[in-house]
Amino acid sequence: MPSDTPVEFLPLGAIIQSFNVGGINIVQGFPVQSLYESHNDPFFGETIGRVANRISNAKLNSLNGGKSYTLASNNGVNNLHGGVIGWGKKIWQGPTPVGIRKIGGFEGVDGGESVKFTINSPDGDEGFPGEVEASVVYTVGKQTSENGKEVVLLGIEYEAELVGGAEETVINMTNHSYFNLTGGPSIEGTVVSLATNKYLPVDDGGIPTGGPAPFDANKVPEGSHVPFTLGAQEPDIDDCFIVNEKPDSVPLDTRGQPLTKLVTAYHPETKIHLEVYSTEPAFQFYTGKYISVPEVAGLPARNARSGFCVEPSRYVNAANVDEWKSQMLLKKGEKYGCSVVYRAWRD
Repeated sequence: MPSDTPVEFLPLGAIIQSFNVGGINIVQGFPVQSLYESHNDPFFGETIGRVANRISNAKLNSLNGGKSYTLASNNGVNNLHGGVIGWGKKIWQGPTPVGIRKIGGFEGVDGGESVKFTINSPDGDEGFPGEVEASVVYTVGKQTSENGKEVVLLGIEYEAELVGGAEETVINMTNHSYFNLTGGPSIEGTVVSLATNKYLPVDDGGIPTGGPAPFDANKVPEGSHVPFTLGAQEPDIDDCFIVNEKPDSVPLDTRGQPLTKLVTAYHPETKIHLEVYSTEPAFQFYTGKYISVPEVAGLPARNARSGFCVEPSRYVNAANVDEWKSQMLLKKGEKYGCSVVYRAWRD
């Protein structure tokens, strides 16, 4: 990447370390990699795998001819974000320059410099079956808005293949960046909109209890992209919203699907805008209730609601739900893939 690139990455977790828009870094993070190793309980900027979000009872019930696989219970009785040392906590190979690439679906993009990170996940890694080769390619570009402002785009492309050790495994990759458009300690005052208010109702442990249903309209308005404001404490959201309500229609590789605008965000004081797009059928929207990072390296403490997450993904716990399982079931000879784009600018 050029030295003046607005986005920076780290080999640890293929982390997005910074995303600068109009002089403000809009993602939470740390200045050096070692601080991620010691302080990153919230998963700031991490590439999550093998399976993002929760797996019920930390167990894969039936793979490879009916075998079950026990995983780490690192979120109550459930498995979260790939386990104790998921892919976000491992060192990836890279960044390797891979030339100029387009950011699909967007016109008039300058730049396009791209870097690739790769990881080999051995058979049995955190309890998951099969040896997996996975990669993420980051592409940074810029547009000029209609009123002459610089727009920064970050394209993210995930790919994974099962290369040995088993005939089947499961995969669900995402990025866990926490966005803060305020330049301050809280996301309060950020105006956001979601593509939908349909979500997966969950039990106390965050495991879905059924298919898509309307979210509380007092928190997320009905309809698509109806704006609402994030306050000091409410609405408190940590839920999986559903863009494609036909689970069996979701391909293992969604990169051929059109990009959907999942979330928009804007802060009236900084005048920073953010849009998150993806080819994925769902996304976790999280308002950061459990962030707790002490003051370190000259950075102030990061506490509840110091950032919000948009995590494009497959349905939560699809690995253990027969009707959803095909979304994340990876077999030998197949490719998993998906695309995400962050687009941001300052008025």
